[in-house]
Amino acid sequence: MKTRVAIPLLAALLLAAGFGATAHAGYCGAASYSCCPPTCAAPAADPGQAMCCPKVCYRTVQETVWEQESCVCTKTVYDTVCDAIPETCCKTVYDTCYRDECYTVCRPQYQTCYQDVCERRCRPVYQTCYRDEQYCVRRPVYETCYRDCCYTVCRPVYQTNYRDCCYTVCKPVYETHYRQVCTNHCRTETETRYRDVCHTTCRPVCDSKVIEVECGEWKTVQECKPGPVMTRCVQDPGTWVWDPCTCCCCYHPGCCRQEQVQCPPTICCRKVWCPRTEQRTITCTRYVQDVHHCQVPYTVCRQVPYTVTNTVPYQTCRMVQEVCHRQVPYTTCTMVQNVCTKRVPYQTCRMVEQVCTRRIPYTTCQMVEECCTRKVPHTTCTMVQQTCTRKVPYCVPRTVTYTRCRYVSRCVPRQVQYCSTRCVPRVVCRQVPVQMCCPDPCHCN
Repeated sequence: MKTRVAIPLLAALLLAAGFGATAHAGYCGAASYSCCPPTCAAPAADPGQAMCCPKVCYRTVQETVWEQESCVCTKTVYDTVCDAIPETCCKTVYDTCYRDECYTVCRPQYQTCYQDVCERRCRPVYQTCYRDEQYCVRRPVYETCYRDCCYTVCRPVYQTNYRDCCYTVCKPVYETHYRQVCTNHCRTETETRYRDVCHTTCRPVCDSKVIEVECGEWKTVQECKPGPVMTRCVQDPGTWVWDPCTCCCCYHPGCCRQEQVQCPPTICCRKVWCPRTEQRTITCTRYVQDVHHCQVPYTVCRQVPYTVTNTVPYQTCRMVQEVCHRQVPYTTCTMVQNVCTKRVPYQTCRMVEQVCTRRIPYTTCQMVEECCTRKVPHTTCTMVQQTCTRKVPYCVPRTVTYTRCRYVSRCVPRQVQYCSTRCVPRVVCRQVPVQMCCPDPCHCN
């Protein structure tokens, strides 16, 4: 806001100081007030007197209009391609081995000992005494009397009888027989023979030859990538417009527009593999086979069968039936009635007064001093040396050869077409009416 106020004031001072003589330059093409009569320039009480000679003039104003236009553009897209390069590497592998190591440790050995400590203490001694006390009680006296009672009972009379029972049993009868059994056996006989054995040995033969090796090197290549196209906002220059109401020039800022601007290019470096062919002389070792013959003894074992006859006993069993007799007891029960008499006791009770004496105990306490001996334990520690064996690990290095692939990335450019919209400026002219108060029409042109 402060900038907008300061710019018109500065412009007005420059116009008044440097271009005061020229009316068209000082007022941006409008008529000067120096040619107007004092009645028009001076303030008047009548508003109609100030607007004595109104006249409408036109001036051409240029405006910039942005129109959208579609176009097909081409941009470079880089694809990343990875090339696998095999290489042979060596690494050290450590194997863990163990060796026995003797060391001496001191372990504590604790022993509990006891010490006699004599201490004096007082202990209470309690004594129980008795005093006699008489009291009167009524106690019941029970007497047992008897009366005769008759009753009938049935008692069982058991009698044991026997009956004859026949049954059949089978008992085994064992007999021993003999038979001749022939058994086939084999005995081992050995024989030494010889066979011709051929073995082959290889002896090395060295030859030299020239081979072609495909090799190359990586070179660094710089590429220039065009920068991206960005849209930025740009403000056009402002204009000074004469305001007849305030009799001064007002500054109107230009309109804001967007334009496409391309950023600076980027330089990229990439590795390019340049192959070449070299001739190298290598030494090849080939092995020639030599055949040798020798007599090797070997032992042949064969089994010779023979027959052995043995007498083998065997046992047969047959079942023989036999009839047996036994006496089976059985019991019979008969109920016999008897009349019995029994004496039934009953009890009678009567109360009798009696004077009794009882002893009531009471306790007396007396402190007695005595000497007590107690065993106080204490622990002694003795360090005992002991030899122990432990496994100490140590590493044994060995070299292992392995092949790995190293991937090298490189960028491959390709052209891609895309559609973009850009804004194209176009200048449009139009007439703007300007109303001025001037007596002389010649100065309004």
